[in-house]
Amino acid sequence: EEDSTNSFICMMKKMKEVRLMEKVVEETEEAFVERMEAIAEQWRDLHTRRAQLKAHVVTCGTTVKENERLRTQALKRAKEEKEENMKKESELLRARKELEALRKQHQKLSKKLLKYSLFKRYLEDVVENSQFRDIEDVLSYYKALVRTRKDLLQSQWCHRQMMEQGKVLQQQIKAEKEAEMLQCKNDLVQLKESFDRAQGNIRQWEDRWAEVQDRAARKATELKSLNMAIQSLFQ
Repeated sequence: EEDSTNSFICMMKKMKEVRLMEKVVEETEEAFVERMEAIAEQWRDLHTRRAQLKAHVVTCGTTVKENERLRTQALKRAKEEKEENMKKESELLRARKELEALRKQHQKLSKKLLKYSLFKRYLEDVVENSQFRDIEDVLSYYKALVRTRKDLLQSQWCHRQMMEQGKVLQQQIKAEKEAEMLQCKNDLVQLKESFDRAQGNIRQWEDRWAEVQDRAARKATELKSLNMAIQSLFQ
């Protein structure tokens, strides 16, 4: 259906181009006719001026110098008019070629229009059996759907881009957190080792403190025995 609609849109464009081409052909033909009339008028003016020039040469041939001057002017005018006529003929030939090319293009577009006429009838049936008012309304609705689909695809593309960026950012954050966790684990291992060493040092100091207390107890016992012995001696 989308291909058919696209084909019909192409057909409508071709129909529009055909109408424009027909208008251009008509304008070209009118310009061609006007140009032909202008050239014919110039030819008539040229023959009239030539006749007048000949009459003037016959009637005013007073001196050889004047005749030579007039002859030179006449030759110059004839040369200029010949060049102008050649230019007009060249333009006329170019216009004929352009007209022929336009006709060929018109025939080509007419064949395409005949080929796509089936889609026109199909859309006319669609208009008759739907809420659309005309074919242009159908095409406007289709163009709106195409724009909406394009906007939707663009939105989906942006969403995918954001999702991909989010995934990349999530992976970066995950990698950073994993690195932080690994560092914390390493710090915890080091702290545990330090704690174990500290506990070992505490046990050593506790043992030493027990030895010191035991030694102090023995010294106190010895001191007490010594005091009792001294008291006994005094007695």
